[in-house]
Amino acid sequence: MKSPLGKMRYALALLFIMLAANFLAAQTIRDNHAAPGEKMVPNGDGTAAVAAGPTGQAVVTGNGINYNGGPVLKGNPVPVYIIWYGNWNGTGSNTQATINLIETFLGANALGGSGYERINTTYGDTTGNVSGNLLFTKEVRDTGSQGTRLRNSRISAAISAQLTSGALPTDPNGVYIFATSSDVKESGFCTQFCGFHTHQTLNGQDIKWAFIGNTDQCPSGCEIQATGPNSPSAGVGGADGMINVITHETEETITDPDLNAWFDSAGQEDADKCNFKFGPTQTAANGARFNQTFGGHNWMIQMEWENSRGGGCDQTLGGPFFTN
Repeated sequence: MKSPLGKMRYALALLFIMLAANFLAAQTIRDNHAAPGEKMVPNGDGTAAVAAGPTGQAVVTGNGINYNGGPVLKGNPVPVYIIWYGNWNGTGSNTQATINLIETFLGANALGGSGYERINTTYGDTTGNVSGNLLFTKEVRDTGSQGTRLRNSRISAAISAQLTSGALPTDPNGVYIFATSSDVKESGFCTQFCGFHTHQTLNGQDIKWAFIGNTDQCPSGCEIQATGPNSPSAGVGGADGMINVITHETEETITDPDLNAWFDSAGQEDADKCNFKFGPTQTAANGARFNQTFGGHNWMIQMEWENSRGGGCDQTLGGPFFTN
């Protein structure tokens, strides 16, 4: 997710990307204060649509976001794989309860196929549109094969190990979530971004993966509220905070998997354009705010940019647009 930047800052960021060996797209923290050049944008010219919308599909240009020619993920559903990295048998939000909640959120009869997820159906490529459905498919645990201080190359190594061993399938049409517990530090997490997604050739295939850290490391930067609607106790909002980031990164990975499909002239992908914008909310019994209810739970997840009706942030396909 990205917040507005000045022309000079954007120019420096673009230069950084041109020089980088590996590209990623990051969800920035709520109050972006990173130094110039530290934010990356999708790989592409980022200036205007360079191809028409898919023939016979609902996707059109001119809704505040541009199609840059790359593919989208069209699986029905798109499989989601999770690597739980670090100590998930700990305290606070580093628990099995967090794992269960997130897997429920990504499971059947929850996010996948919801009116919210169907916003993604307004995006496509030259062969078809996104299905608007995803599904948690398989998980593995890694208690710390690459240590507790990570950089991108170590995350790649950890994911690659799961693929080459066969613990997870090598699926170029899926989304891999690398979720870390609070004791794991990743360069840039909490200071520059709350999560990011990228793609790499791993085990011979183009693998799309996203980094999601436990947001209890930095509630003021990466959580909309310290106590979420599913928090086990006051101030333990990591699961709800992670779910919001997961929503952001999965939406973008599906609509811009290779960082060359859907983003606007400022490099913002569909979820970036609604970063930490939630629309109308309700109040749960524990005092937390929420704006979605499905899968037997209340959720507080940011809106997404709908690529139709002129474009805007909404909570469900075809719903009203909101600016915050």
